[in-house]
Amino acid sequence: MALIHDAYAVMSGLLAPVTVTYGRALRFSGQELPSPERRTVPTRHGRVKVDVYRPAAATSPAVHVHFHGGAFIMRYPRMDDFFCRHLVAEAGVAVVNVDYLAAPRVRYPVAHEQAHDVVAWLSQHGGEWGLDAGRITVGGFSGGGNLAASACLQARDHGTASPRLQLLAVPSLEVAGDVDDKKSTIARPMITPGLLRIVRATYFKDASRRSEPYASPLLAESVAGLPPAVVYTAAHDVLRGEGDAYAGRLAAEGLLVEHRVVPGRDHYFLDGGDPAQARGLLDDLASHVRAATS
Repeated sequence: MALIHDAYAVMSGLLAPVTVTYGRALRFSGQELPSPERRTVPTRHGRVKVDVYRPAAATSPAVHVHFHGGAFIMRYPRMDDFFCRHLVAEAGVAVVNVDYLAAPRVRYPVAHEQAHDVVAWLSQHGGEWGLDAGRITVGGFSGGGNLAASACLQARDHGTASPRLQLLAVPSLEVAGDVDDKKSTIARPMITPGLLRIVRATYFKDASRRSEPYASPLLAESVAGLPPAVVYTAAHDVLRGEGDAYAGRLAAEGLLVEHRVVPGRDHYFLDGGDPAQARGLLDDLASHVRAATS
């Protein structure tokens, strides 16, 4: 069974450029920007590739570090090219889109430690790339939201970075409990128990480590001292419960900037609905980054 799960992960990663198409309908802003610069960042697991998107004619812009989704089995940062461009155009920041490693090539905690190390390196060396290392925000979608939340926990615990904001959209924040306890309000949700089991069998292979706070940020003993947060969940998403719960914990510490539940949407909270709604959500996310880095 383990080999079958790993084979599924390999095929999902290889097919991602064909199967992950939601961004095609979301190219609202920033499409005139040039192609991103491909650079690398040193981490404890080798050099990690990143794509750097820059605002036109900006001097020492703030930087948003973005982690794409893909269930920890798709290594395809270009899936969120539309979002990176939107942030550059609407928030006036540079965006570093991280090409972290995925299963089955690596297992937890490799991608999580890479995520932290990229944020920590940029906070110390971003000036070498013409970025303002003192104005960093961090975020991600789905599994990338898990990585972003984890990076912020690691940075807090080790004193390595102080992001001004964490932007968590439809995040996966708990990978230790029973997958059948994750419920949707619709009969055929996008994320199934089978997919959740594959994620655990491939990337979170060591079951004894799934409850670690860096793997399951919702289970952290304390969220005090974390960056302020924006949390978006989707009404029908099976991951909504953990996102809502994490937002509640952050709110109790006075750290919640906004928690929005997107009505009528499943996990792809930007796709398949009203384009005007999707544009509005993207603009709102950008406005939070702009405010945090002003």
